[in-house]
Amino acid sequence: MAAETAKVDPMHQFTIEPLLGANMDVAGFNIAFTNSALWMLITAIVLWVFMLGGMKRELVPGRWQMTVETFTGFIDDMLEANVGKEGRKYVPYIFSLFMFILFANLLGLLPLGIVGLHPFTFTSHFTVTGVLAIISFSIVLIVGFWKHGFHFFSLFVPHGTPLPMIPVIFPIELISFLVRPFSLGLRLFVAMMAGHVLLEVLSSFVIDGWNAGAGFGLLVGVPSFLLMIGICALEILVAAIQAYVFALLSSLYINDAENLH
Repeated sequence: MAAETAKVDPMHQFTIEPLLGANMDVAGFNIAFTNSALWMLITAIVLWVFMLGGMKRELVPGRWQMTVETFTGFIDDMLEANVGKEGRKYVPYIFSLFMFILFANLLGLLPLGIVGLHPFTFTSHFTVTGVLAIISFSIVLIVGFWKHGFHFFSLFVPHGTPLPMIPVIFPIELISFLVRPFSLGLRLFVAMMAGHVLLEVLSSFVIDGWNAGAGFGLLVGVPSFLLMIGICALEILVAAIQAYVFALLSSLYINDAENLH
């Protein structure tokens, strides 16, 4: 009898499942504690432990402290390059944003399914990445109007724009500005979702290949498995790159509010 073909649903890994209080509703909204919320909590705890272990302020810093100082120095340099000296006050926010996304992406790649745990990459949901983007966008609006008042609207009229072109350029620049949080959140969401789907599809090739027989397994299963290893390495790189891009673009948007000309 032929071996049963494995059925792998690439989208099942993105399913949000309630863990506690599945029937808890407040004002028509379900407030159950889900797997997504659990991994957000785990990410926050891991980040807190990481920072706690690196804040010993030893005269001769150990590896842990040096790691934390390297990350904070990296974010500080990035903000100084993009915003200037005024950017230093945003280091805590941009650092927290960068590290939270980085740890979330990396924890979602852990192969914990073998011990009964199932990591959940909550950055593969636009509701999460969108909220993070809106927070950054809100800071830009608050700082922009606080420092410049209604002069902040001059951001949408590039310097040297001819007067007759202002009615055309202004709405274009305004729409481009308002789309920023959408594009910022969408970029991270798509990158993480696409990588995880690809890994799931390749895993189904490996399973189906070996279930079909040793010959077919060598022909399809082994190459798929080797490709999975390469994709996993690429996903680790993408996890870091996407965290950096999110933090970088957030700092560039803050620069628009701080250094309005």
